[in-house]
Amino acid sequence: MSRRRRFQRVGVVAKAASREAVHTAHELAEWLRRRGLEVALDEAILRSRASAPELPFRPDEAYDLVVVLGGDGTLLSVARNLAASVPILGVNLGNLGFLTEINRGELYPTLVQVLAGKFRTEKRSLFDVELRRESIGANGPTLRYRVLNDAVINKSALARIIQLTLTIDGHLVARFRADGLILSTPTGSTAYNLSAGGPILGPLLGVAVLTPICPHALSLRPMVVPDTGRIEVTLETPREEVYLTLDGQEGTSMGYRDTVAITRSAAAVKLIKVSERTFYDNLRGKLRWGGLHGGEEPR
Repeated sequence: MSRRRRFQRVGVVAKAASREAVHTAHELAEWLRRRGLEVALDEAILRSRASAPELPFRPDEAYDLVVVLGGDGTLLSVARNLAASVPILGVNLGNLGFLTEINRGELYPTLVQVLAGKFRTEKRSLFDVELRRESIGANGPTLRYRVLNDAVINKSALARIIQLTLTIDGHLVARFRADGLILSTPTGSTAYNLSAGGPILGPLLGVAVLTPICPHALSLRPMVVPDTGRIEVTLETPREEVYLTLDGQEGTSMGYRDTVAITRSAAAVKLIKVSERTFYDNLRGKLRWGGLHGGEEPR
């Protein structure tokens, strides 16, 4: 468990499309203020209710704790932009979540524990993603992103199969044709990577998983490699619609000979853990594998 720490400033973020999440955020803010804490609310919460001036939540500012109300998608959008070393408590208000730690009914008992310092944190790796555009040249600006789950290179629905070149630390791994490629962190292994037939990874491993999407050659299989190297993927197909998508939430188009580079970020995400549920309990419960403890039996 964490050593006792003094909490003074708490950020609260809610899923904008969820009325329940926004309502819970206002309720939570009042609960925290009654305990003498300064509370910053994100824009979705502030827009929902006209009241006295509130402190706006800004991801690049310092907080002692950030509470995210929603699901994995909401947590992803916050985590990859949050200032380093800020612990995050994820509250699951949806149906499926590997990142959110607790459900709505556990919120206040859990916060009592957290504010008393009775919690631990789990560090999850982030990937820094760079997109270098061939059309701009070597001296042109590089687009930079950060992901907690994955970076995906994918063709559009009407585009033909594309060709990609994959290298690690300058060494050629493969030139292949496919619908695309998923470059996933261990945390993201249970997201798009899993749906595409990639392996499930323990979330604390220091690796990356590279999963081709519908490859032309059946011998091309998902690969797990150390995340200490520099992974580069170059698009070799001209005149096709191809996109780079980050955590399924933002992205941009790619052109012929554009290169995506992936490295492990110096920053990391700190998720608060208070329950006795393990990663394997979550697998059984969320994926309905069954079992006597920590999961639901298939229906």
